[in-house]
Amino acid sequence: MADTLLLTATATPTATAKRNRPDEENETKKKLMQPLHSSDPAAAIASVRHEFGEHGGVNMSIEPSVTFTVMEPDTMRRMFAGEVGPDQDFYVYSRHFNPTVLNLSRLMAALEGTEAAYCTSSGMSAISAALLQLVNTGDHVVASSTVYGGTHALLNHFLPRTSNITTTFVEIWDIEKVDEAIVEGKTKVLYFESVSNPTLTVANIPELCRLAHRKGVTVVVDNTFTPMVISPARLGADVVVHSITKFVSGGADIIAGAVCGSATFVNSMMDLHQGAIMLLGPTMNPKIAFELSERIPHLGIRMKEHSNRALVFSTRLKKLGLKVIYPGLEDHPHHELLKSIHNKEYGYGGLMCIDMETEERANKLMSYLQNYGQFGFMAVSLGYYETLMSISGSSTSSELNSEEKALAGISPGLVRMSIGYIGTLEQKWSQLEKAITRLQECGFANKN
Repeated sequence: MADTLLLTATATPTATAKRNRPDEENETKKKLMQPLHSSDPAAAIASVRHEFGEHGGVNMSIEPSVTFTVMEPDTMRRMFAGEVGPDQDFYVYSRHFNPTVLNLSRLMAALEGTEAAYCTSSGMSAISAALLQLVNTGDHVVASSTVYGGTHALLNHFLPRTSNITTTFVEIWDIEKVDEAIVEGKTKVLYFESVSNPTLTVANIPELCRLAHRKGVTVVVDNTFTPMVISPARLGADVVVHSITKFVSGGADIIAGAVCGSATFVNSMMDLHQGAIMLLGPTMNPKIAFELSERIPHLGIRMKEHSNRALVFSTRLKKLGLKVIYPGLEDHPHHELLKSIHNKEYGYGGLMCIDMETEERANKLMSYLQNYGQFGFMAVSLGYYETLMSISGSSTSSELNSEEKALAGISPGLVRMSIGYIGTLEQKWSQLEKAITRLQECGFANKN
């Protein structure tokens, strides 16, 4: 099964072929191997093979089975030998491949413009599995100094302790520092986020990929903050990881992740003997995969409104005198870079920050926004239809010590806000403005 082919592709809608004899599947296989060419994520998603329900329903059926039957005794041998597999609708066991999860994976691959993808039970499992597939004992990683706290802990504490895998953290916007940190022959992965959590630093993905590839280093990009907005693989990244929990899900009710990359890489992660996803077992429940497959078709619409409101609110808040960080603002240091690499139809993303400088002021801001203005909720995570806000330094980046937070540029009063789209824009602005005005009247709002 090491050679089992997993592809995302365009194809005409077909009924499941898993009951057919393997030698009858050549034409189906050819259709499934046709690559996607669209540079627009929404167009790519719309061209993915559509799965119909067992009785012809427009929605696919959920396949909850753990194990799968075959019609001929020799077929099982051929499956384990890697001669036939999920690309021909032949399945063995759902920890390996499941048809419902595979359908979601095709959608994620189309979204990111990669040959293949496979979905996992969480974003951290996707990140961990991808790194462990690429890095061996004694190897080295170069990573952005500003990444999600869980990722930082994995790279800075867990992997050195368990696998002697070390990481050098650098300011990802400083290309020279990245270059200096890469040790040729030892550094195997360059890891960063398209837009950093929580400081909203924008990575120069094309230049970083050119640098890494010149030195034989694999580039892994976390695109959780900017699905649809940025397409890292189309800009040169080798592997793209996601916490689908966030914007892709959109409902704050599902934990899930994805690894997107070449068919060769994704298949290596499913290998019976060496595959990180196969052997570590972060298996996605097919019922979850079905739920998510129903949400991806309207992700583009949601991202446009997340981005639109973030731009409007950040622009207006800046005029009120607050210290706002949003890469869609012209005074953001990486605004021009983001303009040059983003998919312009989807804006600049749904995350913005307000730096209140001190934790006391930040707490007051969040309290007024939630309890006085009814603008949003104090909660971690992002991508929800309601606005969510948290102080990153004492929550999602709390794994970093004081020195590491300073290096990452995380102020004690940095409030990260994931802008929702519920209600009308002007209704939500009125709530936001009401809370800010009250805050300023009480003397807690800092001036930009």
